[in-house]
Amino acid sequence: MFQSRYLSFARKEAPKDEETKNAQLLVRAGFVDKLMAGVYSYLPLGLRVLRNIETVVREEMNELGAHEILMPMLHPKSIWETTGGWSSIDVLFKIQSRTEKEYALGQSEEEVVTPLLMSRVNTYKDLPVAVYQIHWKFRDELRAKSGLLRGREFLMKDMYSFHENQDDFEKFYMRAKESYLKIFNRLGLVAKVTEASGGSFSQKISYEFMVLTDAGEDDILYCPSCDFCVNVEITKQKEGELCPKCSEVLQQARASEVGNVFDLGQKYGKDFNLGFIDHENKKQYPIMGCYGIGISRLMGVIAETRHDEKGLIWPKNIAPFRVHIIALVGQDDAQNKIIMEQTIRLHDNLQAEGIEVLCDDRMHVSPGQKFAESDLMGIPYRLVISQKTGDKIEVKKRNEQEINMVDFSEIIQYVS
Repeated sequence: MFQSRYLSFARKEAPKDEETKNAQLLVRAGFVDKLMAGVYSYLPLGLRVLRNIETVVREEMNELGAHEILMPMLHPKSIWETTGGWSSIDVLFKIQSRTEKEYALGQSEEEVVTPLLMSRVNTYKDLPVAVYQIHWKFRDELRAKSGLLRGREFLMKDMYSFHENQDDFEKFYMRAKESYLKIFNRLGLVAKVTEASGGSFSQKISYEFMVLTDAGEDDILYCPSCDFCVNVEITKQKEGELCPKCSEVLQQARASEVGNVFDLGQKYGKDFNLGFIDHENKKQYPIMGCYGIGISRLMGVIAETRHDEKGLIWPKNIAPFRVHIIALVGQDDAQNKIIMEQTIRLHDNLQAEGIEVLCDDRMHVSPGQKFAESDLMGIPYRLVISQKTGDKIEVKKRNEQEINMVDFSEIIQYVS
């Protein structure tokens, strides 16, 4: 992709109405554009990052054995009345059509997925089963804030599993937990697993996956030496007390939730009176689990935790491009022609190897502006071609200060 043909939405200054770093940087770098509080457009660069995060999540959910589906965002009022959610869930967006029928915009999918799956499950032999989707969600937040971390419209992966009994659910949960931790690790994040109240979703304890960040909205207590972690809201423990697992001193920190799992019990099967025939030929209701990962929120959390004073620093596997080639031209037309020929050849060679490349081939932009924009975008590798570099390429990793001179013949191996 050549920047001379690329639609740029970058700004010189950060938006004044954004307080968090993720919003300031993502808007300024041209990844997203704010339509209103809690609602953003995802621009070419931002959409590439969003899709890359989706790919990581999708790969791990498929590996877990879940089937991908796509469910409606517009729900009839009746299914939410069946579960009691219509009157009890305060963040539910409710709309009325011209026919005076009422609908909800999906903020979760238990009401849709339960009749969808359980109308096709007859006996225990049809269980367990798990399905997931990656789709947009809507929540009527009173105060949408923190950029992508708390929105009214957001992209989410939600998975639902159905089990014959609690033991089978617990086994699946442990596998899902490991899949979640693998996802966050692949995205360059360290997530801590906390216990929290199930809230409106469940009366049971839920598990939340938290990433430490000052922009977060939760306070957690965690142990720096082991995996003990708990949400401050449901614990009597205090900062400075000893960890119940290893006796290390507990620390308190702000964190942002990037994923969760809820034990829904038998509620939704009972609400819809949809069950299955068990081993004893009796009707039973399935144990359900709900597993969420905020895709767009992850993009915000990564931006919030991986940046410096110059801009964003994306992990290689979700960056909008792996490589940013910068061509620096001067006043010598003959030399400029050589530089551009080298630039185009390098671009084409990298693309042929499956390495995604953004190439700054703009002729009338200063080197300083090119470097500043490159740092702001946070692409992992910056490759500079100029009269000064000659028959080599100046290579710098975005997260390092060191600059190396690399032969053209070795560059593919270097950036791979």
